[in-house]
Amino acid sequence: MNNSTHSVLIISYYWPPAGGSGVQRWMYFAKHLKQLGWNPHIITVIPEKASYAVLDYSLENEVVNIPVSRTQTSEPLQWYSLFTTASKRKGIPQGEVNTNGLLKKFAAFIRGNFFIPDARKGWRHFALDQAKKIFKENSFSHVITTGPPHSAHWIGNQLKKEFSIQWIADFRDPWTTVFYNSNMYRMSWAKEKDLEEEASILLNADRILTTVGGAFHEELKSKAPKQNFYAIPNGYDSDLFRNIPKTSLTDFHIVYTGLLTENQAYTSLVKALKKFQNLYRIQLSLAGQIAHKTIEYFRTELPKIRIIYHGYLPHHKAVALMKSGDLLLNFIFKGADKTMISGKLLEYIATGVPILSIGEPESEVAHFLQKGTAALMAKPNQNKIIEECIHKAILQRGKWVNHFPELEEWSRKALTKKLIQILESSY
Repeated sequence: MNNSTHSVLIISYYWPPAGGSGVQRWMYFAKHLKQLGWNPHIITVIPEKASYAVLDYSLENEVVNIPVSRTQTSEPLQWYSLFTTASKRKGIPQGEVNTNGLLKKFAAFIRGNFFIPDARKGWRHFALDQAKKIFKENSFSHVITTGPPHSAHWIGNQLKKEFSIQWIADFRDPWTTVFYNSNMYRMSWAKEKDLEEEASILLNADRILTTVGGAFHEELKSKAPKQNFYAIPNGYDSDLFRNIPKTSLTDFHIVYTGLLTENQAYTSLVKALKKFQNLYRIQLSLAGQIAHKTIEYFRTELPKIRIIYHGYLPHHKAVALMKSGDLLLNFIFKGADKTMISGKLLEYIATGVPILSIGEPESEVAHFLQKGTAALMAKPNQNKIIEECIHKAILQRGKWVNHFPELEEWSRKALTKKLIQILESSY
């Protein structure tokens, strides 16, 4: 029997070897909870059965001593991916809903109206059964559910009804108002059902966590004004950043890492770089989930710039790439300007490298970036501002450094201490 006052059950669909920023939030929380005297236990899905868009086996090294229970699942996304792309991973939706062609429009309609709250809901009954078995053998002071997929919160809701447990629901992204819902041809009854399920979670949980304050936080609070809300952002792993040396290239080095879709205004960057490709030696390094046609667009429009596409990199290699840059790029998802902060943004900030972000200047991300000494948010149509930022980074290469106040407060360990305060306040 474990020490129930310091034991927490974390229910997360995404867990190593899943890759991407979504998995890292609770992977690092669990790692540091363990280091700080807590006993985290994870319920997740069998990776071979999961609809993971990318895998990163290097992340398993971060959580070797944390007990994990993996369950079966039943969901359609892998088969949809196989049918549309001949791969079980390539066609799993990430950050956008593809509606090019009748088949994909129909798939979006089915997903938006019959898989509520999401197309991974087939996992939740398996996870609930596993959680009940674990509860018979162990005592936990808290259950934490994290979404997306927001269907994970249903598991916490059911456990709350059956066991004497403090339940915290963590919203990494919006639920009913997430930007890509508008592309899924949702019927009014589907929207109403989704709102009802969201309200049930917001009202029944003992605490609600979000990754950011501001508009997204306030939107949720308006739906459950008596609820206890807390914001803990995603952070950076200070040990990892200390252990990876900063390198530099001969050419001026621009770096982008992460997901890049048609929902992001990368064409604005290309227009600006056209002005500089004949004046300076530039390398543009791209890493992450980026469509082949997007890579070809960069290469066609910028023939004088050396463009390297690394594909999806293990996390430590992605950090090394960031630290080798002279300018880091960030593109906000259209429609998510005021509600989402990219999980990689704190890692960008921790490098000290200047940051150019393209999105809405009156947004939570922009206000956050303004704390740094070499970070800028520009609208997609602010061509002159974008060009000036790139030119300044080139002319002041190595001298223009993005100092961020009290950076250590945004480390994963420091943020886990804030999480512990929330856990202890709910006894």
